Amino acid sequence: MDRMESMKLWQRSGSCARKQSVAFTMVLVSALFAVAVQADDRHDSHSRSADLKTDLNALKEIREGREAFRYFTFGSEEFWGDTLGLHETIAGAANGGIGPGLSPTAALAAGLKVDVTALPRSVIRAIRSGNLNLNDPAVTVELLRLNAVVGVTGFFDKSDRLNGVGIQCALCHSTVDDSFAPGIGRRLDGWANRDLNIGAIIAFAPRLEVFAELLGVDVPTVRTVLNSWGPGKFDAELTLDGKAFRPDGKPAATLIPPAFGLAGVNLHTWTGWGGVSHWNALVANLEMHGKGTFFDPRLDDATRFPIAAREGFGHVRAEEDLITPALPELHIYQLALEAPAAPRGKYNSFAAKRGRAIFNGKAQCATCHVPPLFTEPGYNMHTPEEIGIDSFQADRSPDGRYRTAPLRGLWTHTKGGFYHDGRFASLMDVINHYDSFMGLGLSAREKADLEQYLRSL
Repeated sequence: MDRMESMKLWQRSGSCARKQSVAFTMVLVSALFAVAVQADDRHDSHSRSADLKTDLNALKEIREGREAFRYFTFGSEEFWGDTLGLHETIAGAANGGIGPGLSPTAALAAGLKVDVTALPRSVIRAIRSGNLNLNDPAVTVELLRLNAVVGVTGFFDKSDRLNGVGIQCALCHSTVDDSFAPGIGRRLDGWANRDLNIGAIIAFAPRLEVFAELLGVDVPTVRTVLNSWGPGKFDAELTLDGKAFRPDGKPAATLIPPAFGLAGVNLHTWTGWGGVSHWNALVANLEMHGKGTFFDPRLDDATRFPIAAREGFGHVRAEEDLITPALPELHIYQLALEAPAAPRGKYNSFAAKRGRAIFNGKAQCATCHVPPLFTEPGYNMHTPEEIGIDSFQADRSPDGRYRTAPLRGLWTHTKGGFYHDGRFASLMDVINHYDSFMGLGLSAREKADLEQYLRSL
């Protein structure tokens, strides 16, 4: 069975363990609902049946969406493996690849994460005792074999040699709780991986000619651009408009946003490309390089998106669609991801209480960041002039505007700065920007209290 057949089988059925887990859960939930239905005489049987069907379908969609978010590669291994050859430099010459390889230590330094629940006890004991050489690329290959690297799937040939890699949504939009060691722990789906140096990881691949041809530059220039991004940033528009740097000379890449707390939020990307499912389709097809269908005629605008228009990126249709069937479940799962509550110690509760009044009053934050969504209900977009910044990133989007970011869970993604490109190093810098731009007249105490409230969300 080749890699593509294996991947399709994975996406259609999952492993036996997952199927058994889902089956058990469904039986248990069905039994509980059946008891509840029998005990409830307030509704007629038809209504109870319809409600039960809806509830069970929601649970099924969430579970299938979780599988897609964590494990589906959408056929991307053909690009990351066959085209770029990333698996070759990961394995290294000693393991059937090329070069020195990628050790677990180097992988963790690049921001890749390891799911501790996927590790056998023998591996956990070996790490704890220091008997596992984390500087050996062969260990990285074994972690891929165990499906323990968050967001990356390894594919192996009949000789058990790594012969391909594919990526998942979880690569950028999940991290771990570091419960075992830094970079090793239980999954935290929806959290922005601000440690991930995705540019350096792509640049690690041996063959980048496909990007060079697309952008009209040489391979060394491609590597320079990729390595300029830094941890926690990715440039989703680079292969659409070819703009690698801002007018001030800084990289055009933007911060990886969280994928939680999006229920009720209209447009959820930095520059408002579309809703959750639209962006899932765009990323899976054009950024992950999976195999599917994608339609967005706005990309036909050759002035704004010269590369996308030339390549027909707004009209993608694969011979076999491995993306579209997963979009509904993926959408439901992401909407079910709640923003995590700020733990004790992350903020001063007394100051936060005072800061809430400032947020809703004098600082005028709630005018746009409307509780409890903490973004506008409806069209949550603003012109650059309305928020007092330049238009560079907005001009790379169809509407030329910036999104009002939902603020819940803000404490989880403070690394890398604030705003779409991290231009403000701290929350206080953001507060000072609006205080000056809007003439709010906030005192030092009010600013400090407002900062604590933002950290509490």
